[in-house]
Amino acid sequence: MSPEAALPPLSTRTQSPVSATARREGEPVAVSITGLHKKFGDKVVLDGIDLEIRRGEFVVLLGPSGTGKTTLLRLLTGLEKPDSGEVLVPSRRTTVYQEPRLIPSKRVLGNVAVGQRRTGETKERATRALAEVNLAGKARQWPATLSGGEAQRVALARALVREPELLLLDEPFAALDALTRLQMQDLVGDLVARHRPAVLLVTHDVDEAVRLADRVLILDKGRFAVDTDIDLARPRDRTDPESLRYRAAFLAELGVGRTLPTTTT
Repeated sequence: MSPEAALPPLSTRTQSPVSATARREGEPVAVSITGLHKKFGDKVVLDGIDLEIRRGEFVVLLGPSGTGKTTLLRLLTGLEKPDSGEVLVPSRRTTVYQEPRLIPSKRVLGNVAVGQRRTGETKERATRALAEVNLAGKARQWPATLSGGEAQRVALARALVREPELLLLDEPFAALDALTRLQMQDLVGDLVARHRPAVLLVTHDVDEAVRLADRVLILDKGRFAVDTDIDLARPRDRTDPESLRYRAAFLAELGVGRTLPTTTT
């Protein structure tokens, strides 16, 4: 990692991210991880990390492939167990993956409500969730008739209908074209602001992180090399000098580029 790349916003380099969430002290803690260790064979993947994420906080996790991002996400979903340490998460948590994972034999509305009790209230909630992702007219369609972006919006509606306290996003926009990806980022940002779950988004896309995050984490060698807030107004302009400075600093931490853009006064 490149210390010369670190701007003042990236100066929080600690395994205890309490300072990064201090401004949201009034919000309840949704995720609490303490002393988390995880290894596969002889390879240490997560080396004693601590993490808190509060309700309403949008956290983006960056890092090269193989640094433990997916392992951390699986630990939060309960699909993996830690070797040691404590992982506390709310029972109401949902995950949106890179693939929509829709059931071909169920119509769109049925996919949104899948796993829920079949009641009038469930149908109403599923219908509202579809409207929130701008698919109110697609309830009776089959998944095979949807575009990639529409299918991913159904997956998002399926997550939201459960009213999660924790929303986990595993590179949910990676398979979309550039324009649809930007539209989905805006939609997710709006929905998170409205519903206020705690969010952890795993991505390789630095621009996506700067556009969406309240806070960015970068994993390296099993620990957080960066844990920093992004103090930019929304909506964010990717060409804004401050956005470019965050972008350059994160890329430098990831080993891509070494020179920060200059600004004129």
